[in-house]
Amino acid sequence: MKVIALNGSPRLVGNTSNLIIEVLDEIEKQGIETEQIQLYGYDLDPCNDCRSCEMRGDGRCIMEEDGLNDIVDKLREADGVILASPAYYGSCTGHMKIFMERAGLAMEMGDMGLRHKVGGAFVINAHDGGSLAYMQMVHWMLRNEMIVVGGRPAPILKALNSPQYQEDTQGMKGAMAMAREMAWAILRLNGLEME
Repeated sequence: MKVIALNGSPRLVGNTSNLIIEVLDEIEKQGIETEQIQLYGYDLDPCNDCRSCEMRGDGRCIMEEDGLNDIVDKLREADGVILASPAYYGSCTGHMKIFMERAGLAMEMGDMGLRHKVGGAFVINAHDGGSLAYMQMVHWMLRNEMIVVGGRPAPILKALNSPQYQEDTQGMKGAMAMAREMAWAILRLNGLEME
């Protein structure tokens, strides 16, 4: 069993990456393997809506050289996927949006490779945009027919500089609840119980 977290932040070390580590640590407590992928480590080209993915029908984007298909192949093998992004100018980051457009369209036109996988999302925002960014990522997962888990309250945290996210106690409560719900769902889908 494995969960992969996609980090949409351009910062290698910051609020988003640090919170991903804490969320994945919570999931690992249940014996589930985890991995973090930094989307900004890839030079992802925007989708040009060429519809080659529709003609191919194999769930892959025709632009093979930038690594998007490698990421999507890893997600197909995982049991759970977390999308994490800071809110930039009122929504999720450009890299996260590019990823969602290309990967989503390729899989929708092909194999629906994330169907029935467990999904979760969280956002960190300094001022605004957290709710929209969160809903963009949740909508993407729902459109990919994933089983989406959340937290109470919603895992939308307020912070500017790391580690300010830890000061948002309600947001942290939501993020950790999302992690536990993800672990619970993955274990149940595999016929297991939480410890």
